[in-house]
Formats: sequence, structure tokens, C-alpha cells
Amino acid sequence: MAEVGDVLMSVLSTIRVPKPGDRVHKDECALSFSTPESEGGLYMCMNSFLGFGSQYVDRYHARTGQRAYLHITRTRKAKKEDDNNSGSGHPPKKKPTRLAIGIEGGFDVEQELYEEDVKVVILPDRQEVTSEDLATMPDVVRERVSLSMAGIMAADSVSHALQVQQWDGEVRQESRHAADLKQLDNGVKIPPSGWRCEVCDLQENIWMNLTDGKVMCGRRYFDGSGGNNHALLHFQQTGYPIAVKLGTITPDGGDVYSYDEDDMVLDAKLPEHLAHFGINMMTMEKTERTMTELEIAVNQRVGEWEVIQESGTTLRPLFGAGLTGMKNLGNSCYLNSVMQVLFTVPDFQNKYVSNIDKIIDEAPSDPTQDFKTQVAKLGYGLLSGEYSKPAPDPGDETGASEPRGDQIGIAPRMFKALVGRGHPEFSTNRQQDAEEFLMHFINMVERNCRSGSNPSEAFRFLVEERIVCQQSQKAKYTQRVDYIVQLPVLMDQATNTEELQEAERRREEGDSSAPTVRAQIPFTACMAALSEPEILTDFWSSAVQSKTTATKTTRFASFPDHLVIQIKKFTFGLDWVPKKLDVSIDVPDTLDLSALRATGQQPGEELLPEVAPPPLMTPDVEVKGILGFHGNEEDDSLYSPLLSPVLDDSTVSQLCEMGFPLEACRKAVYYTGNTGIDAAMNWIMGHMDDPDFAAPLVLPGCSSGTTPTESLSEEHLATIVSMGFSRDQATKALRATSNVLDRAVDWIFSHLDDLESMDVSEGGRSTAESEGGRDPPPGPRVKDGPGKYELFAFISHMGTSTMCGHYVCHIKKDQQWVIFNDQKVCASEKPPKDLGYLYFYRRVAE
Repeated sequence: MAEVGDVLMSVLSTIRVPKPGDRVHKDECALSFSTPESEGGLYMCMNSFLGFGSQYVDRYHARTGQRAYLHITRTRKAKKEDDNNSGSGHPPKKKPTRLAIGIEGGFDVEQELYEEDVKVVILPDRQEVTSEDLATMPDVVRERVSLSMAGIMAADSVSHALQVQQWDGEVRQESRHAADLKQLDNGVKIPPSGWRCEVCDLQENIWMNLTDGKVMCGRRYFDGSGGNNHALLHFQQTGYPIAVKLGTITPDGGDVYSYDEDDMVLDAKLPEHLAHFGINMMTMEKTERTMTELEIAVNQRVGEWEVIQESGTTLRPLFGAGLTGMKNLGNSCYLNSVMQVLFTVPDFQNKYVSNIDKIIDEAPSDPTQDFKTQVAKLGYGLLSGEYSKPAPDPGDETGASEPRGDQIGIAPRMFKALVGRGHPEFSTNRQQDAEEFLMHFINMVERNCRSGSNPSEAFRFLVEERIVCQQSQKAKYTQRVDYIVQLPVLMDQATNTEELQEAERRREEGDSSAPTVRAQIPFTACMAALSEPEILTDFWSSAVQSKTTATKTTRFASFPDHLVIQIKKFTFGLDWVPKKLDVSIDVPDTLDLSALRATGQQPGEELLPEVAPPPLMTPDVEVKGILGFHGNEEDDSLYSPLLSPVLDDSTVSQLCEMGFPLEACRKAVYYTGNTGIDAAMNWIMGHMDDPDFAAPLVLPGCSSGTTPTESLSEEHLATIVSMGFSRDQATKALRATSNVLDRAVDWIFSHLDDLESMDVSEGGRSTAESEGGRDPPPGPRVKDGPGKYELFAFISHMGTSTMCGHYVCHIKKDQQWVIFNDQKVCASEKPPKDLGYLYFYRRVAE
């Protein structure tokens, strides 16, 4: 023991006691998904408080020299059966009565019972020191090590702090209308039972307006059930804001909804408001499910297979490499689905998983905060198969039962915290839009792949926009980068219109047996809408020097290796309430987009002159800076600093009335060439995050702009270069836009033809001298090839909007469709390809 004591004394100076603010990672390895429950347990560095699995602790020791680790192992205790068990070995779970997590009456947070073993381990010889051993050591050693051990075990782990442990969905605010609610003296008295909607005779989901006592049905739910929206329509017609759900009223209260505040609310004067219409709250009994109970029922069904549209079939659980489930961390199914699909793409596998050893060796001192390390860790966890094992059945101590659908899986806590850090939505535990997260993650990959291969290039493609002035018949071509094809949903193209109308008629008549009919939309109609010319009514034509009508057609200038298609199911109703279109689209297994290949300028076609819309000079200003008086197209000095643009005051005023800063409004009108409120509004929405958004308007060529000798931001240069442009092109773009990154990116994509002609680099070396004498292609790096694709994955959403509901994904692996529903991974029998939200295609090799 003396030898171990001497060793411990020699490393005593490296052993720290956690202080407030220290990040303690005691639940998960920084480089893998090992936990204290994993084989070998978890080793906590007693200096950095980083955790490491048994396969990585030696590597960390060799790299840092840290020798003292707290070894934590946990084993699950056998659960004792209650007297009221069902005989299956599983104690009956208490049914939730409150829309909450982690509090009395709410959904249970899984609190497994564990036996925990903690001891100090000294590397490299793995000498062990238990609490009993510490008792025999000198006071200075015993006190320091004991304090460190106690501090680590008592500290909240980072993952615990990030997890949702308590959430109450029933905390409601007092309605601002309740205290002074005006009630009409119209003589209406409501009976204690037998309520029907006054419009459609529906007898369920009935609400009474607290202003006039009108009794009408509630909203229609996403699955077609509920009501016919008559209570909502009544509010829209009258403005009477509050209603109570009949059948939920008890002496303790009832469900009160404020249409104006769009939320469930409290009404402190509810007894008084009900008595006005003859309802004695103290004698009422509950006969209808409250909104909370309805939401609880939906949440309980989320994990059931019938919600995933594969009801009636027994799904076979799958385990192995590439078949690893992901734990839901609280509305993180959008993240789980997107990352499962991305790591079936070879570019992401090669970038992060194939190089994981190199990535880990080069990781910074705190790998939990390193993007590349955490993405590689996630990818390896999904593909290796190490965590694709059946979750232990607490009631099966022998392990003799059949494997359940749930897996041990991986919990991407560090990854979620890192990619969501600083983001107003993805840093929360609210449900999110899978498409928005996909683009957010691709943007992070772009920023973190400024050197080396960039896997997001697998999705990147060029779009060509061709605008033809209808008066002069001259054309203008521009290109932009995109990652997703967004297809509109054309409800008027439904092939089962008669069925839809009949079902709607029966519902309006109060027929509760009316079937739920889903609109059948042809995929070809959606694609046709994408390729049809768009009419531009206020297009400023440089050929005729005035506004006129033009047509815009969009085509693919390149075809990516992997194509993502988004079905735009989510929209806003006339009342600006988000809603989801319940449609079925016959999305094909194979896709040929060759006919949508851009052709560029046509033979004999004239191009519109490259002249910007006039900034409308004041009569008393001498026009000296306009192109043609002096200067040339390549000269930034062609605009005179004396120019004083006259802007459309009405447009500027309209924008200011919306709350935008005056200078931002002036810039929006200027940079869109006085072409109207719509164009200016689009400019504002695209530049709101600019650091100079509210700064005064500076005309190109003014002394406040960036001169050729003025230094440019290296970070901005590196960002543009990482997108595939040369340093010369990035420099030119930044100089043309006063060193503002977002404006430079916009500028560079609208001047691709100009950039193609650039011959001399910043260092004076011609492009012909580099890359073996070949000119580098202009613009960002894109992969191109035939436009023929096959479907390999799709992400589906269930719920009324992207802000709620549930996501799952289906992925085709070895010609077998597999459904990934968080921790459940099973062979899919009936993949609902017609109900997807995001579709992923890969190029068919010819």
C-alpha cells in the first residue's frame, strides 16, 4: 500500500476539486458513447473532469500525462416486483395525468436503480485506490483525494444539465381578457348536458364562447378528427376572444382557450362568467377529455408503431453495423432522423468515420467542444455496431426472452449541445423542422471544412435562372448555389377531388362516421410546377430602361451526387396559424431530371445589357460617375462619391412603418433599384444579420468603402475560399462590397461570368501556371453528372406542424427498407413513401 500511497502523493498536485462553473463529464466518454454502465466503466480525469471509456483512457494519458482518474462503474439492480404486478415481471406503470415530465402526475423520467462502484485509478499501471485504502493514507492525501471524489460525484454532469428533467406543459397564464371580459345580456342559458354545435350539430369537442354563449365545435386535428373549426370561425367573425370546453368543467375549473392569445389560459373569474349563462360550476361533472388529457394520449402513442404508418404488421428488430438507434433527448427526433440519413452518405462516412483515429489524435485538449471530433464520434457510434444491441429487459434477469425493439443505442448529448450552441432554436428542447436542422448542420460543415474534403459537396448544386424581358426578348442568366429542391404541393391538382368534397360535406353535416380522406397529389404535377416559368410583373429591364414584365425559368446547372427533395407540406392558413397539408404524393423510386438540365445562352439569343437599375439622381447633381462617362466594368471607381440617390420615399416609409431601421430601409430600396416593396422586403429579410444592417448607406466607390490597399478580413476571405472560390475572387468580392461577408457572397454568385475571366492571382502568378496550366472552374466546387437518381432514404413527420409531432426515417440498406424510430430499428414492411417530408436520392451509376 505504501507504494500506491507514494504514487498518489506524487500526482496529488494534479488532482483538483470541482469548482462552480467546471464542466464535469461523468456520464459519457468524450470520444465515444461509453458510460459508467458500459463494459469497463468510465474513467474521469481528476484534473480536466473529462470522461473516457476504457479504450481511450490510455491514449488520453499518453497525450496529456494526466495519471489520476476516478473510475466509475454502474450495474443495474434487479427490480423488485410489486404486489400489483401484471404477472409479466413488469410492475404496472402509473398512468400520467399531467402533461409534464419529472413531476408528480407527469410522464416518468427513467430512473434506473444502479449499484455504483467508485475508486481512484493511477495510470499507466492501473493501480487502484478505494475509499478504504484512503483511510490508511496521510491526512493531506486523504483529504485532497476525498474532496475531489466527493466533488465529482456531487457535481451535476454536463449531460444531466442539458437533459430535460422537469417540464410542465400545464403551466398556464391568466388571460389578459379575463378580468374585464364583456358578456352580452342576450338571455342565453346553457343546459348542463346535451350540447351540440349550433352550426353542424356535432356533439363532441364542444366549446362555449364566454362573451355571447354561442356553443360550437372546436378545431379539426391533423388526422381529421376533432371538430369543424366553427368556434374558431365564430371568433374570427366577432372577435369574442375566450371559450370554455363544455364537458371539462368541474368545481376545480375547466379548459379555457383564448383565440386572441392562441393558447390555453386561466380565467380567475370563470365561476362568474359561467354563471352569466346559467352554469353552476360547483355542480358540474367532467364528461369530456381535457386538452391536457388529449395531448397526453397523443404523447403516449408517439412510440407505438401504428403512428409510424406501419400498423398491423409485426416489425422485426435489426441489430448490427449501420443499424444503431439513437435515444430521444426530448424532442430530438428531428436530429436523430437527419443524422441517420447523412451517415449513409459515403462522403460523410469517409470524412469522419474512416479517419476517426486521426481525428481523435489531433483533437484539442477539450474534445467535447470540437466539431470534427464530435461528428466523428457520432458517425462511428452509428456505423460501428458497437451500440446496436438489445436494451436489457429489467424483468428478464436470465436474458432468455426475445430481443425487444428498443436498443441500447447512443445518446447524442454532446453532439446536440455543440451543434445547437448559440442557436435560438436548436439549443432548446423544443421540436424543430428537420429541413432547417439539415441546412444548419450543412452550414456548420461548410464552416468547419475550409481545408480538406467537404462532405456537404455531395448535396451542393448550381441553379441557373433565366430571365427573359417580354418587351425586348433579351435574356439574363444568373447562377446560385443550393442544397435542397423544394417542391410545392398543389392541392388543386388532387386526383380524388370528389372523394375529398364528399368527406368534407359529410363532416359539415355532423356525420361522425365520415372517413378521413387524404388528398392524392401526382408527383409529376409538383415537378411541373417547379419547372414552369414564373411571371415577374415589376422587372426592371436594362434593355428598355424601365419596368416591364419578364418570365423566369429555373433549371439545374449541375446535378449533385445526392439530391434532397423537400415536400412543402407546411404552410399558413388564412388566419396565419401554421398548418400541415395532409397529402399523399406518389414519389417515385427512380427519378430522371435530365430534361431539367440548364442549356445556357441559346444561339442567336441576345443578353440584357449589364447595367444596374438607375439610382435616380437629383436634378442638381452632375452625373459624373455613371458607366460610360468614365471608368469601365472592371473599375470600382466608376461610381462617383458625389452621387446622391433619390430613393422611393413611399417604399422607404412602408419599410420603416414595419419597424426596420431607416438606414436599412434606404439600403434595401437602393440595392433593389427602386423596384418596389416586395424586392426591398426580400433584401431586408436576407440581410438582417449583417453587422452593418443599420449602418448608413455607403455608395460603391465612396471613400468609406474598402480600397484596394485596405486590408481585408482573413476570416471572410477564408470563408469564401472554403466555398470553392479562389483567393483572388474572394478578394474582389469583398472589395466590391465594403468587406461585408454576406453581401460579398451575394455579389460573387451574381458575377460568376466576370470571375471566370480573372487571369492574374494576388501573388502575380497566372492561373495558367497553377494546376498544371488548367484554369480552375469558376464559382464553388460542385459535383456534376447524369441527372438520374434512385431513392435511398426519406424522413417522415407526424403532427400538425414542424413545431410539434414526431419524426422517423426510412433508409434502404442492402435492398431492404429499414425504419429508424429513435431507439427502435426494424425491418420495414410497408415504407410509407407517399407520406414523406424530405426525400434523399443518390445518382444512378451508368
